This record gives sequence, structure tokens and C-alpha cells, in this order.
Amino acid sequence: MNDAHRPPSGIPGLPSDIVGIAEIADMAGVSPAAVANWRSRQQGFPSPLRELRAGPVFSATAVRRWLHSKRKAQMTNCISTINLKGGVGKTTSTCALAELLTVQHEKRVLVVDLDPQTNLTTVLIGEDRWKEQNESHRTLAQLFTDALTEDPDERLFDLDDALLRGVSPVDEVAATGRLDLLPSSLDLIDVQDRLASMPAGRYYSRSPGDILHTALKQVIDEYDWVLIDCPPNLGLITLNGLRISQGYVIPTIPDVLSTYGIPQIVTRVEDYATELNEPIIPFGIIVSKYRAQARLHQTVVEDLHSNPDVPNVFDTIIPEAAAIAESAQYTPFSTLRQKYQHGGRFELYRDLTDEIVTVVEGALVS
Repeated sequence: MNDAHRPPSGIPGLPSDIVGIAEIADMAGVSPAAVANWRSRQQGFPSPLRELRAGPVFSATAVRRWLHSKRKAQMTNCISTINLKGGVGKTTSTCALAELLTVQHEKRVLVVDLDPQTNLTTVLIGEDRWKEQNESHRTLAQLFTDALTEDPDERLFDLDDALLRGVSPVDEVAATGRLDLLPSSLDLIDVQDRLASMPAGRYYSRSPGDILHTALKQVIDEYDWVLIDCPPNLGLITLNGLRISQGYVIPTIPDVLSTYGIPQIVTRVEDYATELNEPIIPFGIIVSKYRAQARLHQTVVEDLHSNPDVPNVFDTIIPEAAAIAESAQYTPFSTLRQKYQHGGRFELYRDLTDEIVTVVEGALVS
């Protein structure tokens, strides 16, 4: 404990195990600002024993119990979206889930775009704003670039600058102020190949799989959900997403090429979870771009349901549509219903979101 932050001791009427905001932040591995956020937003946070001139003081025992119950309850649901093939509806599914969680479920959501294609980023903020972020080194590419840099003075990434708050071209979503974004960059393509050779740091304290985890731990508790859009591979960038995830979903087109790698994903993620000694749950498969008249699509969906080597398939199936919401375009809309109006997809994405919430929260509670 830092003596400079230690609250005064020997105060009549107070127990000896008292801690202040700074000590609680150290205990939890978060910033003091996150602790202040918990005090105002989280029910059950211990009441201060006394308000001193230096700030409130708390029972360390009560705080430890609260932190334990908080971790057990998994208050922030972190999930990754993965597929080894692009063009399977991964971006659209992640975006719809984020927007529906924000509006329909009134959740605070952080979207982390790890895919170098930057489709999810441009859907949410447009190409012009993305270009501005990219040129000023305020994307996740800079975070990973900094990890390759030995000299701390040469590192340019600043989380507060990169974190874009209250995004979405949909007025209904933006008005809530509850959807935030950490944008991607095309530069991630070059960075990923170099990560395996990143400097280990003093006492081997740095790992290429922990870069995102280290960067986000100070803000992650501000959110109810964190959605991580991973690149179409199982490289180090994807492993960074999985490192902070309790589980993942697999959006897929029901054809042979799009579903072929699903057992490999499950096996590789399971092996990675074993190395971490932490579970990473395969929450389910999202079937998208489904053509009801295509016999192949029907057959593949049936095969997925009967295959013991793949996760469960979510009941809600998203049909193929040529509507603008399916493309990676920054297009203004007033409401989510207007954005997803074609083919009844608003109701479908709403149902899919409800289903994912039920599965994820049920799995984490159990």
C-alpha cells in the first residue's frame, strides 16, 4: 500500500483495516475513477465508515467481500465474435447486437473493433471520422504498435483519446450516449505479424496476448457489455480479444466454406482457455444471410444442429437481404426500426439479442 495514499489511522471509532479510494483501486486493479463510478452506479457498494477531509474511508473486509461477489457475478459481459471466414455477417451482427443492447435493454456497451478491415468502425462513425482518428494515432493499431516499442516516450496511444463515446449514425442510439467504440485500423494487418517478437519487458512482465487486457482494465467496469469484433483468424490480435472475453459467438453463412472452420475455432479456443486456466464459453452460432429456398442452406443448418463438435445454434436466423444495413456504410437513420425495417429484420435482431442475453447471462450465472 502506498503510504502517501494511506488514510489516517488511530481514529477513534474506526477499525484498523480501513482503506481509501486509492487503496480500493489497487485491490481491484482499476483506476480511482472506476471506483468512484462503482460508488455511484453499483448497488451494494459498501458505505463509507466516515467521510474524512482526505476522502471517504471504508472497511477493507467489506470491500473485499463486495469485490469477490462482483467478480463472481460477472457484472460486465464480454463476448467476442469470431469466424475464420470473412463476409459472414460478423460486422452486421455485432453492430445490431450493440445497438439493440443499448436501446432495447438500456445497457452501456463498448464495441472493440479488432478487425483490420475496419468495417464495424466505419459503420459506426463513417470514413471521414475514422481517417481523422487513424491519422492522429487514435486507433487500436497504435495500441499494438506501442507494444512493439521499447522506449515508453515513443508510445503514442492514449485510451481517453482513442475511446469514442456516444457513437452510431442512428439518432435513437446516439441520443442514449451509451454506445462507445474503440476503432480499428488497416495498419493492424502489418502489426499482427510483428507481435510475436514484441519485447518482453522487465521481469518478462509483458505478453503479446495481454495488450488489450492491460489497456482496458481501467475502463471495462464502466460497461454492462463489451463486444469484440475479431479478425477472421486465430492470430494474436484475436487472442487479445478472447483474453478479456468470457465467451464468444460465431456468425456464419450456412454454407460449407463458412462453417468448415467452426470445429477448429472451438478446439483452438478451448486449448487457449486451458493455457489461461480460465473458461472461454462457446455461447452459440448465429446463422445469417440465410436463404430459405436454398436446399444447401437448409441442409447445413440441420447439420449444425446435429454436430456435437460445434456450439448450439441460436434459434433466431437472419435471412439474406440486399438492404443497405447489410453493407459497411455509414448511413444516418432516425430509429433502429427504420434501419432494420427490410424483411422484418428489426424484430429478428431484437429476438436474437434477447436470445443472446439469455444464453450469456444464464451461462455466466451458472
